[in-house]
Amino acid sequence: MATKKQILLPLILLVVAIVITVILVQMKAPPEKKTIKEYTPVVKTIPIQTNDFPLIVHSQGTVIPKESTILVAQVGGKITQLSDAFNRGDFIKAGDVLAWIDDSDYQTQLIEAQANLASARASLQEEKAKGHVAEKEWQQISNASPSELGLRKPQLAHEVAKVRAATAGVSRAQRNLERTQIIAPYDAIVESKQVGLGSFVSGGSVIGEVARVDVGEIRLPITDKDLQYLINQGVDAQVVLNAQFNGEPVQWQGVIVRNEGIIDSKSRMNYLVAQVKTPYKLANPLRFGSYVSADIIGVTVKNAAVIPRYLIEERGIALMTTDNTLHFEPIEIIRQEESHVVISADFSKYNQLITSTLDVPLEGMKLTTLDIEDTAVVMNKKADTQGGAL
Repeated sequence: MATKKQILLPLILLVVAIVITVILVQMKAPPEKKTIKEYTPVVKTIPIQTNDFPLIVHSQGTVIPKESTILVAQVGGKITQLSDAFNRGDFIKAGDVLAWIDDSDYQTQLIEAQANLASARASLQEEKAKGHVAEKEWQQISNASPSELGLRKPQLAHEVAKVRAATAGVSRAQRNLERTQIIAPYDAIVESKQVGLGSFVSGGSVIGEVARVDVGEIRLPITDKDLQYLINQGVDAQVVLNAQFNGEPVQWQGVIVRNEGIIDSKSRMNYLVAQVKTPYKLANPLRFGSYVSADIIGVTVKNAAVIPRYLIEERGIALMTTDNTLHFEPIEIIRQEESHVVISADFSKYNQLITSTLDVPLEGMKLTTLDIEDTAVVMNKKADTQGGAL
């Protein structure tokens, strides 16, 4: 049976332990309160520049003459002479004779036609005289009326017809004689020459080809979507043409003169036609066959800005307010290009565009910017640290 001492001793030890524990807890210093620092993201910003922005539609094409003509012989014969200017690449004037066909046979035909005309006229005069004689004879006969045949009117009509036919024969012979000269129809550049001195040609033979030089044209393919950026479907729009001339980049000014109004069934493109006046008389000639890129000046957007495409979000674009907070401004995307977009919005209140990435962007969150002086301090600290490590 346990004694009283054995029962009280554990109780006393337990009470002493509790007292010691309480004393130690009370003697322990309270934990230091740490100040919670607010995290403010550092961002980079650039000012948004707004201007009246003309939209440009890009295209490309090949310079061609407005008009070209295949020269064809209308009469046959031997080529007896060629103009010194009738060579590929030479310039010719309207009315210049480029080639001569042997005209001896055609001169003979003209003489024969003129002789037939003279004979027909003589016969007509003779028949008229006979008609006058017959009319006087019938006037002496009072009891009968003259017939058409009695007055020789059918014979007179026959002679008149012979004169007309002979006159037409002279005209035909004169035209054939004139056609022995191949004449330039307008100011042009010679694209090709198909004959040589002594060549024999027949009616329909190709002599050469010339291209008109007073106007050059460029057919420019345009997507149906890009037409919305042009006024009046592009007609009368100014266009800047770019190409190489003698190894150097050169620009020419042109104007859109017409929209062909037909969508190509294969490419699904519209075609605008640009013209350049006197392309070979410019300081840097715009030669036919040149491949050029074209910038067509379209509508002008008021108070527009151009920004990188990657800065566009569903909520708009991220701006920093005057009190250094984040604000998302809704925008209207007017046109998307390769890496940039043309936008329109109200930038009268805020115009600092945030270009750096935010992990968790929230409307109204506090921001700070890293200006040039802060950047210099950070760079100096890095340099000092690296120097000490060495």
